[in-house]
Amino acid sequence: MHLKVGDIIKFERAFIEEDVALFTKLSGDAGNHHTEPDEQGRLIIQGLLTATLPTKIGGDNNVLARTMYFEFLRPVFTGDTIVCEVTIDELKKQENNRTSISASFICSNQYEKQVLSGSFAGIIR
Repeated sequence: MHLKVGDIIKFERAFIEEDVALFTKLSGDAGNHHTEPDEQGRLIIQGLLTATLPTKIGGDNNVLARTMYFEFLRPVFTGDTIVCEVTIDELKKQENNRTSISASFICSNQYEKQVLSGSFAGIIR
């Protein structure tokens, strides 16, 4: 993928109970709201699991993150479909054949309610 300032990269994902169970095991974030279904049979997704959506762009583009800022706006539940839009805000070539990057993002659920926003910056190798 060849990035340009102003590019908007959009993708979506639905989290399932197995995702929550794996992240619970990996992170140790085992609050009752992540392990016991609510009255509608849903689990609340860990905030940092939801935050893996915008970090996918970093992985797809070999970004070494320097800073990440997340604002968790609403809970995300199993079965929700989350759409993530990442906007490339800045790219700067450096002497060492690397590029600095900064980007902002918004994640919304299937009801078009924002659940997560923030930004990240780093270096593209």
